[in-house]
Amino acid sequence: MISLSNITKQYGTQVLYRGGSFQIRPGDRIGLVGPNGSGKTTIFRIIMREENIDEGDFNIADKQVIGYFSQSAGEMRGRSALEEVKAGAGRVAELAAQIARMERELEASAVKPLSDDAMNALLERFGEAQSEFEQRGGYDLDARAKEILTGLGIKTMDHGRPVETFSGGWKMRIALARILVLNPDVLLMDEPTNHLDIESIIWLEEWLTGFKGSLMMTCHDRDFMNRLVKRIVEVADRTITVYSGNYDFYERERAIRREQLLASHKRQQDMLAKEEEFIARFAARASHAAQVQSRVKKIEKIERIEIPKDEKTIRFEFPVPPRSGTDVVKMTALGKTWKLDDGGERPVFSGLSAMVTRLQRVAVTGVNGAGKSTLLKVICKMTPPTAGEVVVGGSVRTGYFSQNSLDVLDPSKTVYEEVESRVPEATIGYIRNLLGAFLFSGDDVYKKISVLSGGEKSRVLLATILANPVNFLVLDEPTNHLDIRSREVLLDSLKRFDGTVMLVSHDRHFLRQIATRVFEVDHGMLRVYEGDYEHYQAMRQKYR
Repeated sequence: MISLSNITKQYGTQVLYRGGSFQIRPGDRIGLVGPNGSGKTTIFRIIMREENIDEGDFNIADKQVIGYFSQSAGEMRGRSALEEVKAGAGRVAELAAQIARMERELEASAVKPLSDDAMNALLERFGEAQSEFEQRGGYDLDARAKEILTGLGIKTMDHGRPVETFSGGWKMRIALARILVLNPDVLLMDEPTNHLDIESIIWLEEWLTGFKGSLMMTCHDRDFMNRLVKRIVEVADRTITVYSGNYDFYERERAIRREQLLASHKRQQDMLAKEEEFIARFAARASHAAQVQSRVKKIEKIERIEIPKDEKTIRFEFPVPPRSGTDVVKMTALGKTWKLDDGGERPVFSGLSAMVTRLQRVAVTGVNGAGKSTLLKVICKMTPPTAGEVVVGGSVRTGYFSQNSLDVLDPSKTVYEEVESRVPEATIGYIRNLLGAFLFSGDDVYKKISVLSGGEKSRVLLATILANPVNFLVLDEPTNHLDIRSREVLLDSLKRFDGTVMLVSHDRHFLRQIATRVFEVDHGMLRVYEGDYEHYQAMRQKYR
């Protein structure tokens, strides 16, 4: 068990939390939530003993094995992907070495016998080590490591590849696999779904459902949180608050508690106003001096109810777009092959034919590497097709959001310059207000694109789309780096958007709420499902 009791943590004058308490009990499933900068990652670092608390008590039960997946994969080189994962087994590797050493001692005892006490002690240690080794899955480490890598989307043929040859996103999957194969008593996870596609998210969800240890995680995927967590620990407004339930329950309960707090605050303010009015009216009268002093002391002792500030969230409202023609995009025998650096070719898809018409919401699905992003790039004329053609209909104005922001943004420009370049006729006030809606204020608008975080780049991209009214939104992973509340704002705006949408997303909640049709890219071909995302999932279950 892990216990944090009445803890206080601050950096200089910034107080993250004061008097905060919660426990991680055996078998717990906890979602850690709160606005950016509130101190969620610091909680993880405190538990990992990478940070100290300023006040309070922090206790961890003896021999607890803790695994921590962070957003930093660290240095990886010199091993294959499989070897890298197995190297993360930690305690299992230590136990394997202990067992091997004790086996040698037992063999040596056949030549040079030990005393009865020494032999009994050795056999007891040997039995304990074997039992823990078996409990932690030591005997099937290789098989488990392969299963986890495959489940996270790394193909069997790539298990032997040097880890340094993988891209950053794939290295994050390898880092996640390292933590899972450890099979710890307590698993801490900071945004584990960030670099995963839907298939890998579902696999991880199932793996964690069967995980016997305790789990605490941050995650921006509502479905993932709802399916796994049973308690919520909220870090906000310098306090730590515990809710018993999943994320949906937390949102409802939080709203109820805020309403109750507002009502209590109003009652207190009304009471204080009456007391202060009495004091002001009778302060100069000797006949009321005792009553006045009594009421002054009374209100001095009252602990004032504070209303927490509303969390900042992007404000998103698509402008009314010009009406497009009925036929928005027509794809005919569309094909794409990428040229490789070694002179070879990699076919992505071929023979894709489909029509997208006005006001449809099309979800583009498929496993990682199937060609979803490439299809969107071809439609947006970011790359030419190798075969076939794409015809964009009359009066169609396209807004394109790329998961790789530098496909669209100029890294040498500032935030302000990037938006201004899209609307050169706009006033400074208009651009400032637009950026303010996406949480860029003050000198933040003069930051270079190149130094922005992933979340900040996503917000700039969304702002550039809003800079001009468009009637066809092509969105490649628009929810990446957005927290759950910002995703809900975007979702609500897309529902009210008076135009056509085509999107790729690994957020199942988002897809269920938006999609009216599904295009599945599978083994270079296109399957069209005439129905929403739930219909698509049902059909896949039925025929596969």
